[in-house]
Amino acid sequence: MRPNSQGLKHKLSHDSEREFGGTLGAVCIPVFLPLTVLFLICLSRSPEASLFQWPPPLPSADQLWDPLAPVLLLGWFALHAVIYFMPLGKVSEGLVLRDGTRLKYPINGFHGLCISGVFLMLLLGLGAPLGYLFELLLPLAVCAIGVSFLFSIYLYIRSFWAPSHALALGGNTGNPLYDFFIGRELNPRIGDFDLKYFCELRPGLIGWVVINLGMLMKEVELRGSPSLAMILVNSFQLLYVADALWNEEAVLTTMDIVHDGFGFMLVFGDLAWVPFTYGLQAAFLVVHPQTLSSLKAAVIIALNGIGYYIFRQSNSQKNQFRRDPTHPSVARLETIATATGKRLLVSGWWGLVRHPNYLGDLLMALAWSLPCGFSHLLPYFYVIYFTVLLIHREARDERQCRAKYGLAWDTYCRRVPYRIFPYIY
Repeated sequence: MRPNSQGLKHKLSHDSEREFGGTLGAVCIPVFLPLTVLFLICLSRSPEASLFQWPPPLPSADQLWDPLAPVLLLGWFALHAVIYFMPLGKVSEGLVLRDGTRLKYPINGFHGLCISGVFLMLLLGLGAPLGYLFELLLPLAVCAIGVSFLFSIYLYIRSFWAPSHALALGGNTGNPLYDFFIGRELNPRIGDFDLKYFCELRPGLIGWVVINLGMLMKEVELRGSPSLAMILVNSFQLLYVADALWNEEAVLTTMDIVHDGFGFMLVFGDLAWVPFTYGLQAAFLVVHPQTLSSLKAAVIIALNGIGYYIFRQSNSQKNQFRRDPTHPSVARLETIATATGKRLLVSGWWGLVRHPNYLGDLLMALAWSLPCGFSHLLPYFYVIYFTVLLIHREARDERQCRAKYGLAWDTYCRRVPYRIFPYIY
């Protein structure tokens, strides 16, 4: 789901070398992104749903708080913490750390999704009003934002007791604002409980699916049955989450796990940004129902299918090559040797563009928004944001790969000139 990297080879020491705008970004992002989450939720519930509406719809104090919200949120985290320790699935090792060790990770996130699904079906069978999640969106988001700040403060403080080899290379700059934001400790753990790995794909990602289901049930309450547009949005995004959890082991080689420290950037992204903005289309459809013809639905399904095929096949090819370059499915692919001893793929999916998985990701993102029609820009926020995010991630990866592979990377770029979109970018 995210780009892979082995990390930087030197400690970042100047703002010009730091990610996300350095100190200025570390101050502004923790202020503006939480406000953006609340702003987008408010817009999705307003009749106008206009990103350019001024003054923007402001919630009242009682709309921001519900005592049920922290109970549900903390109970959700506790449920998935219990599942994390259940003897389900297998245990895999991560990449070799700077001290030569390899951490062990339980690969049971997909079991967590299935258990959550059974639990939700039981609640529905008992008549639980899951549609009430629509009214709870703002209070839940407020609680998730609050938890993100408190958790990030805890992570920053505890990092000063971590050994130097356990710190992220880019998050130990000595600037407290930047280090708090980017994360000082690479793999913070409480015993065998890996805090970053747990947050990466579990409570927030599965929570996104649950919120979508709540929006679908709210539509059932209002109109008697879910619309085709709502069903498509729920189905597409469930497939995306299920795929991530089914292939959970692949996250162990991603930039988030291997390179980035665990600070506010990842904590907020995992626990607040993903569940409350990635599913914005479902919340929008509750207030702004759309009618889809069979032909339009078929075209949208085809687009999502093409995007998913590119995304999954390219990621599978990359992961198979990393695990076993001699496997028949990748052994015949053309490669370039590097000074590190590793080889770069220059054929197959990775000979088409440098990040074919990003191309598939963006096609799917567009398919998620199209069921919402063209009368509002708001449902396309995710596509716009995700395009900017992936271009930024690609640039980060480009810098790190050039520093790591040197001339071999220059050769690769000449062989594969397009970054994400063939013949465009």
